[in-house]
Parts: sequence; C-alpha cells; structure tokens
Amino acid sequence: MRHQNKLLRKVVFLDRDGVINQDSPDYIKNWSEFKFLPRSIRALRNLTLNNFTIIIITNQSAISRKLLTIKALETIHANMRSIVHAGEGKIKDIFFCPHLPENECDCRKPKPGLIYQAQKAYNIDLKSSWMIGDSVRDIECARNAGCGYTILVKTGNGKTAEKTLTKKNTLPDYVAPDLYEASRYIIDLDAMHHYRRMSVLEF
Repeated sequence: MRHQNKLLRKVVFLDRDGVINQDSPDYIKNWSEFKFLPRSIRALRNLTLNNFTIIIITNQSAISRKLLTIKALETIHANMRSIVHAGEGKIKDIFFCPHLPENECDCRKPKPGLIYQAQKAYNIDLKSSWMIGDSVRDIECARNAGCGYTILVKTGNGKTAEKTLTKKNTLPDYVAPDLYEASRYIIDLDAMHHYRRMSVLEF
C-alpha cells in the first residue's frame, strides 16, 4: 500500500509531452518517438537532489484512440525513468488518463482526478505543491485540485497557452522558458523560504 502517514510536501507535478519530451500532433506512440527536450534530464536531477518529489500527470488519449497500447506506454515510461535515474533524477510515480475528451471522465486534465489519485496514494500537501505544464489544461488542473503554485513552460504548446491564459486572466505564478529554468526557479524560491525560516529561528 503506497499511502504514507507523513504529509508529503515539496511535490512537483509535471506534465509529460511538451515539458519533459518533445510533443507531437500525432501523439507519442512508441519509444522511438520519445525525445527528451534539452536540459529536461538536468532539471529532473536538480529537483531530485534538492529533495523534491516528482510525479508525472499526463493525458494519454492515444490509448482510447487505439494508437497506443498500455504495454507500449509502460515501455516508454520504463525507459524514460531509467534514463532519468541514470542522470541522478527520480520520478516517484506516473499517473495517466487514457480517455477521450468526450468520455467526460474525472481524470482527464483540466479535471483534477489524476492529482487527487496521487494525493491519495502519497498523502500530499497540495497547498505546498507545484504544477509545471505547457498547456491551459495543466494550469487549470492544478488550480482545480488546489495546488499552491503553477508554472507554465514555453516549450511544447506553452507560447500559445500563455496567450490564452492572458486573455482568460488566469496566468500561472511563473512563466519559464523550459523545465530547467522552472526547476531553478522552484529551487531558488524554496531556498529563500528556508533561509527566512532559519532567520526566524535564529532570532
């Protein structure tokens, strides 16, 4: 049973396609189509070494579209995690939605179902957690789930999403060029908060 009694803080939820790896309008259907974005492995390493828990939250409707099998998805994720681990990063878990938009499920982003699944599994303090994504639905999913902080990256669909979010007046807490810069922002902000807590204790 994965549930933990201790409240898990310093959690970073990540979208996958367009954030960690290159996205494709034709979907990522097998491992040969999976290509890491520049510096994404370094970003995952930095977050891991700074004691952040990384959980991937991803829509994978290609499964329901019969373009991707569960076995192929498992292979993609196993290989991805192996390479990230070799680079000193660690992905705690991966939660995915296989449904089509018209299925009206509770787990397809922007609905918060996947984040709630992760919260139940690991007893996550959502108010202190982050969500990094490249789409409007990523940011809205985090907000719908009650995550404390959101970051939009300009890779993938990020530039288009930024314009849409601006029009909707629902901008994320920070906009970063890519996952690496997003990780630096999170780590720097956490260090600043830690310093402030230490200063209060010192006095």
